[in-house]
Amino acid sequence: QGNFGSIDGDNAAAYRYTEARLEAIAGELLADIDKETVAFTRTFDDQRDEPVVLPSRLPNLLVNGAAGIAVGMATNIPPHNLREIVAATVHLIDNPEASAADLMTYVQGPDFPTAGYIHGRDGIRDAYETGRGRLIMRANAIIEEDDDGSARIIVDEIPYMVNKSRMIEQIAGLVREKKITDIRDLRDESDRDGMRVVIELKRDAIPYIVLNQLFKHTQMQSTFGVIMLALDHGVPKVMNLATLLKHFVEHRHEVVVRRSEHDLREAKEREHILQGLKVAVDNIDRVIEVIRAAPDTEQAREALMSEFELSERQARAILDMRLARLTGLEIEKLEEEIAQVLATIEDLEDILGSETRRYQIIKDELTELAAKYGDDRRTRIVGETSDLSIEDLIPDEPMVVTISHTGYVKRLPLDTYRTQRRGGRGLVGMNTKEEDWVEHLFLANTHDYLMVFTRRGHCFWLKVHQIPSASRAARGKPLVNLLQLGPDEAVAAVVPVREFSEDLNLIFATRKGVVKRTALSAYRHIRVVGVNAINIDEGDELIDAQVTSGRDEVMLATHEGMAIRFREEDVRLMGRASRGVRGIRLGAKDDYVAGMVVVRKDDAPESVDPPESVDPADSVEPAESEEATSPKPGPTVLVVTERGMGKRTEIADYRLQGRGGKGVINIRTTEKTGKVVAIKGVYPTDELVMITRNGVVNRQGVSGIRVIGRNTQGVRLIMLDEGDEVMDVARLVPEDDEGAVEVPAGSEDGAAEAAGAELVEIAEAEAAEAEDVE
Repeated sequence: QGNFGSIDGDNAAAYRYTEARLEAIAGELLADIDKETVAFTRTFDDQRDEPVVLPSRLPNLLVNGAAGIAVGMATNIPPHNLREIVAATVHLIDNPEASAADLMTYVQGPDFPTAGYIHGRDGIRDAYETGRGRLIMRANAIIEEDDDGSARIIVDEIPYMVNKSRMIEQIAGLVREKKITDIRDLRDESDRDGMRVVIELKRDAIPYIVLNQLFKHTQMQSTFGVIMLALDHGVPKVMNLATLLKHFVEHRHEVVVRRSEHDLREAKEREHILQGLKVAVDNIDRVIEVIRAAPDTEQAREALMSEFELSERQARAILDMRLARLTGLEIEKLEEEIAQVLATIEDLEDILGSETRRYQIIKDELTELAAKYGDDRRTRIVGETSDLSIEDLIPDEPMVVTISHTGYVKRLPLDTYRTQRRGGRGLVGMNTKEEDWVEHLFLANTHDYLMVFTRRGHCFWLKVHQIPSASRAARGKPLVNLLQLGPDEAVAAVVPVREFSEDLNLIFATRKGVVKRTALSAYRHIRVVGVNAINIDEGDELIDAQVTSGRDEVMLATHEGMAIRFREEDVRLMGRASRGVRGIRLGAKDDYVAGMVVVRKDDAPESVDPPESVDPADSVEPAESEEATSPKPGPTVLVVTERGMGKRTEIADYRLQGRGGKGVINIRTTEKTGKVVAIKGVYPTDELVMITRNGVVNRQGVSGIRVIGRNTQGVRLIMLDEGDEVMDVARLVPEDDEGAVEVPAGSEDGAAEAAGAELVEIAEAEAAEAEDVE
């Protein structure tokens, strides 16, 4: 109790004003100190004895850390995570020749109580292999953005041993000296629940630039110089991780030996006394006669020793024995205690005779400590500062990215759009001018790469977190400001990619029905000016690009309602600078490819080999029933038209053909349905986001859309205003889908409450359901 100082620089009170009580884990440092486990020496004033070292059941020098300065030398050992150190020690006991590099499999690095970040592993590796290293520590900073475009930086963790008040003073000094000009307010909102330093930024400030300035000029980034120097039997030595842990294991082994020897001595002494008491009990009448005949205690003791061949200690124990010990129950307890002491002696002798047993005791005690006192790591370790990407400070979370027809782009969290009932009107997702509308809407995580493909077949790269975050109704920023697009370039497809794997491909589809397949690894060399992804014919343009496994199937759907399904292998692998081959033969002169679906190998239905040629007559089939069918496991094909109509159809209904044919009927298009806008491969657990020319967004569960045949008109998916039409569709996938985003579950009403801004128009949705077209 009392004032122990604070992170704000307050000094601790004098010793006379404070008092302390050991934590439970502190008792583990002193355990067995009363069993002659460690040597003692006189204190500096020669008044009392003190232990040379503590018996310590845990490697406290590493777990708690140490810092000190002596004559010509210093030590600075950082604290570590108890669980990691215990795991490394147990591994070292089992593998005595383990190196520091081997132990780093278990010890990630220092674990500071103030959390924060360590940047780079080279300093950690140097410290663990040589005993000296340099760690770069950084505060944890979160960037929050308001709807008005302004942002703030929230600091809730700071580097180890940094004074928070002094750090805030440094920031304020930089603002006064105009070294940082984008900060408009600074306040400390820390309380008993935790640390919170708020740095308000000006509206036009770029948060990441300000953050890097703070790291450079303040103690939000600091250095910890590791010097693992300790006394080895009185000799100061700089030791690596393996050597430190070996010394601890040797120390614990010595403690276990000395503790066992002490316990064995006490057990044998107790057994000696018990054997004397047993002699007295077995000869109680004669013992009483001897004692009564003796004139005093001393002669009684000598008489007992002579009569029964007892030692002095045994005789004294008999004289001190109470008469209550002569009852039958007490005699049984005496015999049981003798048996227990003999078993203890045998066990202790086994421990002292078996080195394997002693090391197993050390491991068991360490494992018990880790289970009882261990906790999760607090300090995170990220890449080198010199190679640091700002994404190390950005949470990896799902985002909705929208791109308008004139090239405005923005991102916002997935949960901005609430789930609505099928047929609902939706929410405004972007304010657009009359001549502009949202053309592309898709999902990606903030750490993903975005491969941006233009209609002319060029490829550019962009990180999702580099896209400006904006409110739901904001227009966003011009994409040309983020990429070096040509004056006649327009975005055709954007592919989120985590890494450029050798096993994956990119499949391209153009408006005129041309397809092309190229290895994804061909695009791993990122260039600011972009690269040529596919050669486009005059009058044609790229409409889509997707990642494939090399064993998938491809479906192309046309604007007029036809579709074809063929194997990906039918399209041979080509280089980046190539044209491609025919994927579908278009019928009508003004027809074009409206969308492409990649059917994954595991989802594709079993089909017979396609015929070598397709009879055009097979392309037109009689109308099928629009009654809902029982969906089979796996994905279905979702078709959406301009007037908000749509349906789901089994993939198996589209027979597997050779590429280049006319295909089969996909949906029966009429004036009421409009032409095909998009096709998607969806699961019943997915959700659907549709966006209209006027910027209205509708989100609904795919399970509410019936599974019906190909040659049908579908059902109404969204109510449209006069003159409005559906422009784009995106699929929201569940968490268990590979590379997928988790979609919040719940009813329409619950989702509306979570969104909070507007109510779901239930009456309008019910009216839409009543208008489902036969």
